[in-house]
Amino acid sequence: MQIQVVGAGAWGTALAIQAAQAGHAVTLCARSPAVAQRLAAERVNAAYLPGAAFPDSLAVAHDADKALAKADLHIIGTPMAGLREALGRLPAAASVFWLCKGFEAGTGRLGHEIAREVGPQLRVGVLSGPSFAQEVAAGRPTALVAASRDEGLAQLAVTALHSERLRIYTSGDPVGVEVGGAVKNVLAIAVGICDGLGQRADAPLAPGLNARAALITRGLAEMMRLGLALGAQPDTFMGLSGLGDLVLTATGDLSRNRRVGLALAQGRSLPEVLAELGHVAEGVYSAPTVLARAQALAVDMPITAAVVALLAGRLTPWQAVEQLMGRGARAESERS
Repeated sequence: MQIQVVGAGAWGTALAIQAAQAGHAVTLCARSPAVAQRLAAERVNAAYLPGAAFPDSLAVAHDADKALAKADLHIIGTPMAGLREALGRLPAAASVFWLCKGFEAGTGRLGHEIAREVGPQLRVGVLSGPSFAQEVAAGRPTALVAASRDEGLAQLAVTALHSERLRIYTSGDPVGVEVGGAVKNVLAIAVGICDGLGQRADAPLAPGLNARAALITRGLAEMMRLGLALGAQPDTFMGLSGLGDLVLTATGDLSRNRRVGLALAQGRSLPEVLAELGHVAEGVYSAPTVLARAQALAVDMPITAAVVALLAGRLTPWQAVEQLMGRGARAESERS
């Protein structure tokens, strides 16, 4: 297969490496000539995946438009903010998966909704699941889900990427997979805050492991409520892109969103944390949009609301915990 990967960040690079190692003709497209030249010369993406050498067969380009028309499969590895533009450059009826997770700022659209607007004739899907790019690039065992209403397209992702080290499952529920990928980033910030408060020596009564388990569990309930309101299938949230991705992102030390929460709990300012992080933490940017979409559907998401208020400076970490713990008692099965 000829595979085009647009976006030379960590995730795009990791999957380009895997696809090339599987024997496909892969071109990794960087957004600038200077970046493309550096990647081609050094044969490693030192900025995002230091130590992950490029296979000899992996080509690098900066002008994606020239190669788009002849690719059998396109993989978009840009942040959510770049998805609309990347989709708009694809040929009609192209086969494409995207890796970004979140709601589009301003419109509140999920990826499949953006694709419907930009290219109704495109064959589209989302590739998601519990995965850190560093581990995928290193060949560590990972499982992902390729979700599309087009069963043939989902199988195309299997053909392109499934290997002994990277398992690709298929799903016919792109809505649920996308909601899981978007909301888990916001919840990971909340869990990071919880864990960060628990690490403080000046806080003997801070939340601990019990609170972490409660946040993950109740966060999963929030994720499911929003997903069902948007037409997702409930079983999706018990799978790789729901519970699996939530647990990894909320507890894994490589999670950027978790690291944002940990730093905020130590009293750092959000601009300072983001500047030091150096990479996009999608949960920071998508949290207000997730909440707005939920409110428009009358879906109660108290953990998400607390994260949004904290990121906006309206709550301190301690106040956010107190607000969540101070909510009235209710049945666990209630949809609120």
